[in-house]
Amino acid sequence: MAYYLNSETHVDPGPIYVRENGQLHMVNLALDGVKSSLPKPRPFRLFPKGFSVELCMNREDTAQKEKTDHFIFTYTREGNLRYSAKSLFSLVLGFISDNVDHIDSLIGFPEQIAEKLFSAAEARQKFTEPGAGLRALQKFTEAYGSLVLCSLCLRNRYLVIAEKLEEIKSFRELTRLDLSCCKLGDEHELLEHLTNEALSSVTQLHLKDNCLSDAGIRKMTAPVRVMKRGLENLTLLDLSCNPEITDAGIGYLFSFRKLNCLDISGTGLKDIKAVKDKLQTHIGLVHSKVPLKEFDHSNCKTEGWADQIVLQWERVSVEAVRQRKDAEPRKSAQCFYQKRALTEASRKCPLADTHMNSSGKLQFYREKAPDCHGPLLSQESKKSKKRAFEESEEEQSTAQPAKQKCMCLTVEDWDLLNSY
Repeated sequence: MAYYLNSETHVDPGPIYVRENGQLHMVNLALDGVKSSLPKPRPFRLFPKGFSVELCMNREDTAQKEKTDHFIFTYTREGNLRYSAKSLFSLVLGFISDNVDHIDSLIGFPEQIAEKLFSAAEARQKFTEPGAGLRALQKFTEAYGSLVLCSLCLRNRYLVIAEKLEEIKSFRELTRLDLSCCKLGDEHELLEHLTNEALSSVTQLHLKDNCLSDAGIRKMTAPVRVMKRGLENLTLLDLSCNPEITDAGIGYLFSFRKLNCLDISGTGLKDIKAVKDKLQTHIGLVHSKVPLKEFDHSNCKTEGWADQIVLQWERVSVEAVRQRKDAEPRKSAQCFYQKRALTEASRKCPLADTHMNSSGKLQFYREKAPDCHGPLLSQESKKSKKRAFEESEEEQSTAQPAKQKCMCLTVEDWDLLNSY
């Protein structure tokens, strides 16, 4: 102890305490008679000089979050906090959903696990992120097609189409598509996408109030008329409230041989009686005297894994518009995705009222085939009907062979096909 006190080179570590009989005694105070050459000890510091503490209760700490993310916290009936560890599956699922845009492929992955992975990524709003959301959505649509989305309703959602056009084009194997009141026009990119093989499964298409003309109808039906692909499986088509569609544009619809329901109300037809006769003659559609329930837009809804994603897109788009203080940018945002400016009168649908008089509607349907369980016909009547049918077919084939070829393979059609 004397050597320690007399040492000049050793640095004073501070006061020294000794426990004796359950009490603490400081050695320096007990050695009153020992002379020390050391300077008076400095006051003892619990923390070094310059040390500071920051309260981080409201700041999100990544390390702390990683520690608590592995547990589930609940309360018992007595009010005590209780926690349990998460399963390894949920931990792995959360990690993959956070990095879902880095997945190479999901082809061959089980559908049940993929649906849970999709829901986890949707809860984290990964599909709303620019760039990464599109890549993640494409991985799911390539692998699962109609399970991701089989029906898409974008009625009056022109902002969603403008902001998320590439995401919408990534959906495959859709069976129902509603684009009503979106003001697409003839030159919109989405209208060209309708003829893609990825949407050849569409059976119901609503294009009400979209500023379409005969040129748009010709462009949309060109692959079906010439190459027998595209919208060849279409059974329901709504072209109402497009006043620039004339009698010539209706002629392009004759290539839809599977069409069962057609709505051309509010179009620019001049000879309505002639159009009715042609529709009945070429594709067997009969004018309906009462409004058809197939065109009330209640059957077309967004269905599939991604139904909530469309709502998230809409909320993000609407919120972006609300943040703009100037009224003029908001007005231009509604029309910037089409080339020509729209007037307020053209934006208003002339047949928006569902309770309109049925006489103003031009809706057509296919009559059901007669009952085959009726009385049997005699062999002679069958032969006579068959002979008459064959003669009528020969007359039609000899009278209009050149005309049909010209309609299917015009120069304009080839120009359209070369543009795809």
